Amino acid sequence: MQYTIKDEKYRFMSAFDTQTGAYIRTGIIDENGLDTGVDPFMASFPHLIDVGVMGHCIHGKTGLCIKAGIGCYQSGLTINQPNMSVDDFRWIAEQCKGRCNQFALGGRGDPDQHEHFEQLLQICRSNNLVPNFTTSGYGMTPEIAALCKQYCGAVAVSWYRNAYTLNAIDMLLQAGVKTNIHYVVGNNSIDELIGRLANNDFPKGINAIVLLLHKPAGLGKKDNMLSPSDPRVPKLFAEVEKRHPFKVGMDSCSVPGALRYCRHINPGSLDSCEGGRFSCYIGADMTMVPCSFDQKQKYAVSLQKHSIEEAWNSHEFNQFRNQMRGACPNCGKKDLCMGGCPLMPEIVLCDSADRKII
Repeated sequence: MQYTIKDEKYRFMSAFDTQTGAYIRTGIIDENGLDTGVDPFMASFPHLIDVGVMGHCIHGKTGLCIKAGIGCYQSGLTINQPNMSVDDFRWIAEQCKGRCNQFALGGRGDPDQHEHFEQLLQICRSNNLVPNFTTSGYGMTPEIAALCKQYCGAVAVSWYRNAYTLNAIDMLLQAGVKTNIHYVVGNNSIDELIGRLANNDFPKGINAIVLLLHKPAGLGKKDNMLSPSDPRVPKLFAEVEKRHPFKVGMDSCSVPGALRYCRHINPGSLDSCEGGRFSCYIGADMTMVPCSFDQKQKYAVSLQKHSIEEAWNSHEFNQFRNQMRGACPNCGKKDLCMGGCPLMPEIVLCDSADRKII
């Protein structure tokens, strides 16, 4: 199924294919109905919402993420809250029908372990929303994989370097699910990643490797952050640019690095931070923030008191957007990068003299 959204407020159109996940949007459309080629800064309603359905991690006591060398940015080891209720999830989904394309299910644990996981997937589809999610794979079963094939656009398995990681990937592939690997890149993992990309050392049949830049949020440590002066960083992006039997993608947090180090990637294929512009995060406690990494809830709006649209147009969200509007005014790449992460400027892989944070 394909459908389009016409944004009257910001004068652009977007199209989304629920089967392939393909998403495109026009530039700003002028008074003559022509595409100006200028990207809209934001949408009048989020096109993708990261819905944190998990308030706690059932694997928290086992410390799977710590053992895998990954610091849970949602502090799943220390915070134990109720999972999102079905009624709250349905309330969110019904507001999004015809206005939003995708739900990325997440939170403080594996979404496939939510007590009403199948019902959540059904609610998504009944509201023309495509669910995707990331899992450690620890609790994956053939039955869950079959549900993913029936309802999900894609599933990502976090690279936890364990037998259950490979087992989950295999189960998903056997079920015919578009399967990605999410790989957190920090000081402790970049050497391994460079080597694996150089040798295409990932399970056959996966759709893509998606690189997620390590952030010092939650249990994430500052000493694991990459530096733009680290000589391994350009080596990594050189491997990213090579041909592989799988796609290689990255989160928007990595875009400044790609703009600096990649020589053969079309800059138009890169999307800078979409937080508060085209996407947002809603936690299990029904708090909405521009980005899931706003763990201190500096820009939070309670959905106990406001609708999604009201939160989207709130003073808090506009404050977040102003960080990008005012960043790096003298840089020629500002429109592509917008200064990088507004929450954690220290992670941005750029040391240009034109860089300026407000």
